[in-house]
Formats: sequence, structure tokens, C-alpha cells
Amino acid sequence: MFTTSLTSNDLLFMLNGAWVTLQLTAGAMLIGTLAGVVFGLLRASAPRLSLPLAWLLDVFRSVPLLIQFVLFNSMKSIAGLDISAFSVGCLVLGVYCAAFCTEIVRSGILAVSPNVRRAARSLGMNYWQDLRYIVLPLATRVAFPGWLNLVLSVMKDTALVMWIGIIELLRASQTVVTRIQEPLLVLCIAGLIYYVMSLVVARLGNRLEKRWQEND
Repeated sequence: MFTTSLTSNDLLFMLNGAWVTLQLTAGAMLIGTLAGVVFGLLRASAPRLSLPLAWLLDVFRSVPLLIQFVLFNSMKSIAGLDISAFSVGCLVLGVYCAAFCTEIVRSGILAVSPNVRRAARSLGMNYWQDLRYIVLPLATRVAFPGWLNLVLSVMKDTALVMWIGIIELLRASQTVVTRIQEPLLVLCIAGLIYYVMSLVVARLGNRLEKRWQEND
């Protein structure tokens, strides 16, 4: 007969960790998306002038995220900055997300045919009107699948914030494992929670894409 020491308080503790995971994901995606749109526009419109920015973003894309967490957290302590671990996690994840989101936005903008932009200009639109009403709506549809994959990736990468003391889903699961010594059961539950969260995000994204297709 199957027996377990897992209690409802343990499940609630894990769900609280899942809520922290969602908060970190939302904060990181907000920072990363806003910065990515700005940087993506710069990379698409002025590729040579924005080369230093591209090199800097390459650093954040190439260096493992765990190293970025440890380095930034150490620098915070050395500089004596009064920043919470949660803020550090959001900021590091946000910069990491921005590095990838920049290329997603840039590729979406470059996917818009130059002929479409010429047609907009021939109708009397200026650069900003062309960008706002023609380029960005079309680029958004092209870039959205890549952005959605980035959201799911960042959600899983939040597990690394446990190294700077944040109790998210994985850290909460490890705490429960330490107490009841049932790693297989606890990690299966944690994996199920991750799956449900990812499934909800993916379904919402697919529904939005279908609405766009229906409005075409």
C-alpha cells in the first residue's frame, strides 16, 4: 500500500514557490520585452551603429545564466547595494531575456517586406507612422512564436534563482524533499506543476495566434 509523509502544507509550500516562479517570469519578461523592442528596433534600423550593443548582448546570451546570477549577486554585495534577492533575480533574468528578445524583434522587423514599407510611404505615411501602423503589427505576428518560446524557457530558467536564496518552485521542492526524504514523489509533483504552468501559457499563446488568423 502506498504511503507518504507529504502533507497539504507541503503542497501549499510548493504552490507558493510556483507563484514566485510566475512572478519572476512576468517581471523578467516585462523588462526583457520592453528592452528587446527598443534594442531590436535599433539593431534593425541601424545595424552598424548598434554593433557595440550587439556585442554586449552577445555576452549575456553566451555566459551561462547561473554565472550571471552569482556575479551580479556578488557585485551587489561588494557595492553595498540594498537590493532584494527577488529584484536581483528579475533584473538578471530580464537582461538575459532582453538579449534574446532583441534578436526576436529584429528578425520580425526584417521579415516585413521592403515593398510593404515603400507602399506605406507612397500613401503619405512618415517613418514613425509606417513603423507604428505597418511594420510593428506585421513584425509582432512573425516574432510572437519565438517570444512565446522565450517565455517558456525563462519560466524554467527561474529555477536557477535558488542559488541566490529565492524560494521558487524547485527550491521549495528540495526543501520538502529534505524533510520527508521522498524525492521521486516530490519532484514528480514539481514537474507536473511546471507542466501545467507551461501548458496554460502555451494554450493562451495559441489562442491569440488563432484570433489573429481569424481577423486576417
